[in-house]
Amino acid sequence: MSTTLTEREKRGTRARETYSSSLTAWIIKILGLGAVDAMAVLGALTAASKGAWLIMAGFLLIALAATLIYLPPNRLLPGKYLFPGLVFLLIFTVGAMIYTVWVGFTNYGDGHNGSKKDAIASIIKQNQARVPNTPTHPAAVAEKDGKLWLVVVDEKAQEVKAGTTDTPAAKVEGAEMNSLGAVKALPGYRILQFAEISKRSQDVSALQVPLTDKPEDGYYRTTTGSQAFVYNSTIKYDSAKDTFTDPQGVVYTDNGKGNFATADGKTIDPGWRVSVGVDNFTSIFTNKDIRSPFIAVTLWTFAFAILSVFSTFVLGLFLALVLNDPKMTGQKVYRTLLILPYAFPAFLSALIFAGLFNQEFGFINEVLLRGADIPWLNDPFWSKLALLLTNLWLGYPYMFLVATGALQSIPEDILEAAKVDGASPWKTFMSIKLPLLMVPLAPLLISSFAFNFNNFTLVFLLTRGWPQFTDTSLNVGHTDILISMVYKLAGLDGSARHDYGLASAFSILIFILVGVVSYLGFRQTKSLEDVN
Repeated sequence: MSTTLTEREKRGTRARETYSSSLTAWIIKILGLGAVDAMAVLGALTAASKGAWLIMAGFLLIALAATLIYLPPNRLLPGKYLFPGLVFLLIFTVGAMIYTVWVGFTNYGDGHNGSKKDAIASIIKQNQARVPNTPTHPAAVAEKDGKLWLVVVDEKAQEVKAGTTDTPAAKVEGAEMNSLGAVKALPGYRILQFAEISKRSQDVSALQVPLTDKPEDGYYRTTTGSQAFVYNSTIKYDSAKDTFTDPQGVVYTDNGKGNFATADGKTIDPGWRVSVGVDNFTSIFTNKDIRSPFIAVTLWTFAFAILSVFSTFVLGLFLALVLNDPKMTGQKVYRTLLILPYAFPAFLSALIFAGLFNQEFGFINEVLLRGADIPWLNDPFWSKLALLLTNLWLGYPYMFLVATGALQSIPEDILEAAKVDGASPWKTFMSIKLPLLMVPLAPLLISSFAFNFNNFTLVFLLTRGWPQFTDTSLNVGHTDILISMVYKLAGLDGSARHDYGLASAFSILIFILVGVVSYLGFRQTKSLEDVN
């Protein structure tokens, strides 16, 4: 009887433990799903406030999918493992691709960064003058929430107003006035003293507080921090007609291309983002200022990628063949030494080679070439050769490793049969080893081509694309490849030009080119497999 009770107690204990464990797991699941859904809903609300309805729908779909996949127990098990990866794939890869394609069909760039509403407000701000015969308002500069506020005493309305550059002036209560009629204290605000205003004079002068939520109604501005004046735009905006009129009476209308323009094409900056269709793509091929460097850079990009793959493969395969003899003394040591360049970060090697190739003090000119004066980084031909030599140093260890592994997979009996048949080493290599090696190595060569086609790090750190082209206004050089050209067009190198629409159009072309080359290469790989 006691034994039976003991077994029942054990079963009960196990049941309670199982229930407790499942309950804990269930609570953790509910809390985790709640957190994910809450973040998704927050993202959806933020997107909705910006008018990004597709992004809002995406957040809601993520929340719904997460709930349907993870809430039911022991169902949709594969989806529970695939869902996180798919979400990150959609956001960081597919989403980035879609955004790039969208930008490629817009005029997004210098002077076209925001919305039409932002452009109108900016034009009004940039063309201001003090309104004649307007009163001088006692004022103070205050700080709240890390922002500067202009506090203005409107004596005519007998009220105190406060606002920032982004917040129109609004009535505030509880202000304490000094003997001069200016505000000396305001609840929730810290009034700046004269010494602080002097230190931040530029920020104070930049304060432009809208009188209302309509920019055309004017702004409060101050230069001293103790007096404010009403400023208004010298170029008048008519919201009913959607036009600007300058002091000379010239009318600027929306030209449909993201600018206010006159009948003869004169525009006011800034503009705003609009869709321009395929204009960015047609500019690449029709605008001489863009077409000429584009053709030159494209040809060099293909040459750089092809020559890099070819040279690294030939050298890597040669060294793999030489060191493939198991009877060689110190074989492991040699192999270790040969892959050392692969162990160093590429950006460090590029910087080191930039010093080695220095025309006046570099080790290559001064020591190896006994005081030669070769302009490695200042001449189009020598700069390209320097890039190829540096990439050869960086790339051959990878080819050496994969070729060594592929050589060791070739059956010895095939090689022995060729030797018995009297085939020479060269004939054996060309007719047996190389065809068998190309089957596993061809996909790696294709991936190496794609990598070198976009080898931004080496180009930017070694030559920065220099020397510059002299027949274009673009900041592009002889050693630029397409990806570094895109980087410069986007203004990410610190240049004055920022043309994100054109840069995105180039990115789309790069994707198409690499995709086509990869497709053709994989077709050839399939042919090699069929032959073998």
